[in-house]
Amino acid sequence: MKSFNFTVKDPMGIHARPAGLLAKMAKTYPDTAITLTKGEKTVKMTQLMMLMGLGVKTGDEVTVSANGASEDAAIAALEKFFQENL
Repeated sequence: MKSFNFTVKDPMGIHARPAGLLAKMAKTYPDTAITLTKGEKTVKMTQLMMLMGLGVKTGDEVTVSANGASEDAAIAALEKFFQENL
């Protein structure tokens, strides 16, 4: 299992556009379970509505975790996406 923490810098937090892109990206790794955790809540990143339901805002710290055959590639791609877009 691989993971990283990230503090959201986007003024709008994780809203519809980045949430949709994250869900789409997570689906490209079907052999890996990818989750996003905010506080006590953890959701599968492939579930768009659950992802948006976390209500991640600017300044919130989240943890992205990947567990499976492609966890290294998934974490690398997601960490890059978070740094560039959120």
